[in-house]
Amino acid sequence: MQYSTACSDALLAIACSTCAWLIGRARGRHGEGDQPALFCALLGFLLPAAAASVGVVRYGFDPSWQGAHLWLSQASAFLGLPLLGAAALALGRGWAWSRPNWGRILLGLCAFFELFRQLGYLEDYRLALNLLTLVLILYAGAMQWPQRRALFAAVGVVGLFLLAGIGVGSAGKIGPLLRVDLFHVLLALAYPLLAWLLLSLPGSATKQAL
Repeated sequence: MQYSTACSDALLAIACSTCAWLIGRARGRHGEGDQPALFCALLGFLLPAAAASVGVVRYGFDPSWQGAHLWLSQASAFLGLPLLGAAALALGRGWAWSRPNWGRILLGLCAFFELFRQLGYLEDYRLALNLLTLVLILYAGAMQWPQRRALFAAVGVVGLFLLAGIGVGSAGKIGPLLRVDLFHVLLALAYPLLAWLLLSLPGSATKQAL
């Protein structure tokens, strides 16, 4: 058993579940045009929450849950995070994308995942997709200028994700600490900051659905 990782996964699960609850609660205050984006943001937080929850079981109780944990972790990386980036873009620019368009985004992400998996370039695709997502989040924050808090939040989110994914990683140790535990802690900070950013973005307001 790897109890420190079970604890860090539990922290991440609580953070992402709280973000999902905040997004779900906030949906009632937004117009119809923002509902699909907020639903996808909700899904974007629920996927890492589910992955981390299964990680608690895997590392703390039953290693046979490894397969389910890896599958949910992939869903979080290849679907959940990109959906959060797309939601940030839509809410930040005030674009009211229709439900069919969000459905196309979901199907496209699934199709590209399978394509690059078959081609054997899944890790390269993951890196490119995550970097693109972070660019979208940074752009959404920058679009709110001169409101600096949104930009600073976006910079913080991007910095934490880059530090977690590229600076720390999930394999090996840093001194006495497992890298995967530090990775989880950084994500547990990044996701709530991202939720705050999403809820601070203006949304579609009076704009019509595309």
